[in-house]
Amino acid sequence: MALLELHNVTKRFGGLTALDSVDLKVEKGEIVGLIGPNGAGKTTLFANIAGYQKPEVGKIIFKGKDITGMPTHKIAHMGMARTFQVVKPFSDMNVLENVMVGALMRRPKVKDAHKKAMEVLEFVGLSEKADFLGKELTVANKKRLELARTLATEPELLLLDEVMAGLNPTEVQAAVELVHSIHKQGITLLVIEHVMEVIMPISDRVAVLNYGKKIADSLPKEVVNNPEVIKAYLGDDAVEDGGAYNVGN
Repeated sequence: MALLELHNVTKRFGGLTALDSVDLKVEKGEIVGLIGPNGAGKTTLFANIAGYQKPEVGKIIFKGKDITGMPTHKIAHMGMARTFQVVKPFSDMNVLENVMVGALMRRPKVKDAHKKAMEVLEFVGLSEKADFLGKELTVANKKRLELARTLATEPELLLLDEVMAGLNPTEVQAAVELVHSIHKQGITLLVIEHVMEVIMPISDRVAVLNYGKKIADSLPKEVVNNPEVIKAYLGDDAVEDGGAYNVGN
């Protein structure tokens, strides 16, 4: 049984079909990349999986249980957490307090939540900034704080929404190393990312959305040479040129 299964998930906003009969499986222990052009439906898919939106059609199964339309806090208690593309720390709370908010979900005693939060801050490299206000952090560190807050909930499945966006090459490399460290802790990852040279090497499998439809779901080396994927990113001319373009470049 897969850790996460999507069956025929369809989401509409008025006359716009944002997700069109999407099927997807994520096995326990995998890192699955989710890519696609802007507006393909990637973040909408995350919102439906994590309970922020409810699909009109289809089912979302997590750990063998139908969670379609389940409230977000119940899904979090089951062991799923997500980050957001636009990070929004609690600006007037310090870094430690931000992470304690996540830790309190499973550790209702403040002393225990404090201990867990400090452990997570050490893990993500923010322990020295525990007393900084959330709004005082750099973009890179705000993204680490976002990760820390989700990790403090002790998830089995972590949905990462463009954690590398807006980072310089050095920060991207550090973020990649952190993702590997998270995975080594036994956490399964579903990752949206636009930085192709990052997502391809770290993923066991890559799924591709285009206009709300899943057009590919395979090994990274197969996805980058898939004519439909090349067309989605570069148009018909790239396919006619022999599909030599490598989406990972």
